[in-house]
Amino acid sequence: MTGSFAAGGPPDTGAPPDRPGAGDGGYSAADEAMARAAAAGWSPDAIQIEHRSTWQDVWQRFRRDKFAVVGAVLILLLIAMAVFAPWIAPHDPTMQYEDGITMQGQPVGPSAKFLLGTDPLGRDLLSRIIYGARVSLVIGVLANGFALVLGVVFGLAAGYFRGGIETFLMRATDVMMAFPIYLLAIALVSVLKPSIWILILVIGIVYWTPMTRVIHGEVLSIREKEFVDAARLTGCSNARVLFRHILPHLVAVVIVYTSLGIATTILFESTLSYIGLGVQPPTPSWGQMISEGQSYYLSAPHLVIYPGLAIMITVLAFNLVGDGLRDAFDPQQRRR
Repeated sequence: MTGSFAAGGPPDTGAPPDRPGAGDGGYSAADEAMARAAAAGWSPDAIQIEHRSTWQDVWQRFRRDKFAVVGAVLILLLIAMAVFAPWIAPHDPTMQYEDGITMQGQPVGPSAKFLLGTDPLGRDLLSRIIYGARVSLVIGVLANGFALVLGVVFGLAAGYFRGGIETFLMRATDVMMAFPIYLLAIALVSVLKPSIWILILVIGIVYWTPMTRVIHGEVLSIREKEFVDAARLTGCSNARVLFRHILPHLVAVVIVYTSLGIATTILFESTLSYIGLGVQPPTPSWGQMISEGQSYYLSAPHLVIYPGLAIMITVLAFNLVGDGLRDAFDPQQRRR
């Protein structure tokens, strides 16, 4: 037996195409193909693989990646922790407890009441970490989503229309990428009043450029395909060609870069909060908690260790999922 079932479909065994009941709703074309494959000796697994959709294939490859599955489970736990924080947190994250400070004015260590100890102001560290997940996930998702929208729109326009539009948008992208992103973000946040929404705006502004370049390159390739030429010849408008025929082919790229971008955005937010230009007290933020506890790293190392672990686990989880999605959408990537 020669050839590939996936490439050429079920082999023709000479069975007559007109089976009783074909076309009348009782015997479909898929049934006909599976019957021919079974008659040719194909295994049920091979037949099932042939009739799986693209998304089913992606899911099968993704769930075989154990590290990606672990990352997905961690993300689900983080989301659950953020959503149910008022019921999970043992204490009010902004409450300063008198017994949360020693007689010498030092934060207390882990105990039955404060499972992870307290911060320098006597607030429960575990509760602040749980509520800090809300801040990190909200900023990570929304800021990355804002950057993603800008990147996709600019990349689509530059790659499809070419000419002066491409020159202007790509040179603007080059200029933005020439700035040190942290210095640019610090300058913008310093001018504006730091808040969660300002952080989302600033991070989106400084992080749209990588996605723009990726989308631009993909669109340059897709716009030369035959189906795009056929759509133009049938009288489709530019908007219809872009959003109906080109954009669906970018879904895989967008999904992968979204998952990886959230991790980068969370790190960026933690960095700005660490230097005092991110989320402002008393709202808990992991980067801010590390900054507040660094003076006690010898006497109370838990103030730095636990928020740092929260950042590390979150970023690692999104990176694992991003790598797993990349391999799932592009099986050749694993072999490279």
